[in-house]
Amino acid sequence: MNRSARAFWLRSPGQGELRDHALPAPAEGEVVVRSLYSGVSRGTETLVFRGGVPESQHAAMRSPFQEGDFPGPVKYGYLNVGVVEEGPDELTGRTVFCLYPHQTRYVVPVKAVTPVPDGVPAERAVLAGTVETAVNALWDATPLIGDRIAVVGGGMVGCSVAALLARFPGVRLQLVDADPARAKTAEALGVAFAAPEDALGDCDLVVHASATEQGLARSLELLRAEGTVLELSWYGDRRVALPLGEAFHSRRLTVRSSQVGSVSPARRSSRDYAGRLALALDLLTDPALDALITGESAFEELPEVMPRLASGELPALCHRVRYGDQGDTD
Repeated sequence: MNRSARAFWLRSPGQGELRDHALPAPAEGEVVVRSLYSGVSRGTETLVFRGGVPESQHAAMRSPFQEGDFPGPVKYGYLNVGVVEEGPDELTGRTVFCLYPHQTRYVVPVKAVTPVPDGVPAERAVLAGTVETAVNALWDATPLIGDRIAVVGGGMVGCSVAALLARFPGVRLQLVDADPARAKTAEALGVAFAAPEDALGDCDLVVHASATEQGLARSLELLRAEGTVLELSWYGDRRVALPLGEAFHSRRLTVRSSQVGSVSPARRSSRDYAGRLALALDLLTDPALDALITGESAFEELPEVMPRLASGELPALCHRVRYGDQGDTD
């Protein structure tokens, strides 16, 4: 059995490299996974790549199998789909999702992998971590039938939230983004699209995911009296000004945070992390979600691709990373 692997590391902010790893033999209760695909979430991962994680959040922002520390050298990532090469009989040969960085092979505990349902292609399963974020956000937001809802910010997280909200009966839903190219993505998801200046107001709920000051301010403007903005953006070390004067108090508006690091209090008594991720994978049977994957490159190209993703030269929602047929390093 091949015991070698290669992994993508952030050597220092803005500079990545591939490193060789020698894998340990799996112990009882562990599996060896050969990567098929991984995904780059353009928001969080490119922020990490630029060195934008504030020191106060170094511990909170660690990914489950991260090695090294921010700002670098660090091995970071959390969207990986592979096939189990060694492990319990019921898992060997199964396609699984794992919150693991970009690496050709890896060894993890059995409980760290989740089997991908038969109806979900491995190519699409890389979205599971982001759809899981959307599930948690909607548990926090508790949208109701007939609500008037806007999702401001058509990135990977915002589009995932919009895709799930499109299944709610009777809602008036718009995806709002300054980039007119996002209209095509919205159409693929079955969601109405609007530029920020044209978005419909009087919203019961606005989910904000643009990670911009302007987007957050516009989200507040779109609310009805006593409406709520659910804030999903991660700003890293940037400070954001929020218009809390004007009509914020008289209209009794709410800004509420949501973060996938813990299960929403609304479901914490009945769901755990494993159940939430399994639900996200089940939701990925919908082929419309393929619209969130907007590019693909080979694993070996990551040191050149990541700077282009971070700078915006290579526009993307989820950028998929393709591994060799055997995930070999030779």
